Amino acid sequence: MAQKPKVDPHVGRLGFLQALVTEFQETQSQDAKEQVLANLANFAYDPNNYEYLRQLQVLDLFLDSLSEENETLVEFAIARPSPKHSGFLSMESLSGTLQ
Repeated sequence: MAQKPKVDPHVGRLGFLQALVTEFQETQSQDAKEQVLANLANFAYDPNNYEYLRQLQVLDLFLDSLSEENETLVEFAIARPSPKHSGFLSMESLSGTLQ
């Protein structure tokens, strides 16, 4: 099981999300990658996180995870929020990435 990212409690939401992204990019543990990607996917449901996730290029991280051999990572990467919570993964946000 992955440990919580070591983050100063005063860095706020952006700092915490940055720590998750960094952990995902640096860890060699598949279990840790799965847990972190699942956490990032959960953060993508909250509209308050959209700007932070865009700033940290988490959409690119999800898209890159689609080519992983680890099926769990692929599943977490393609998990789609309900239409009510689809702002982060909207066609508008994808349009610049997929061109």
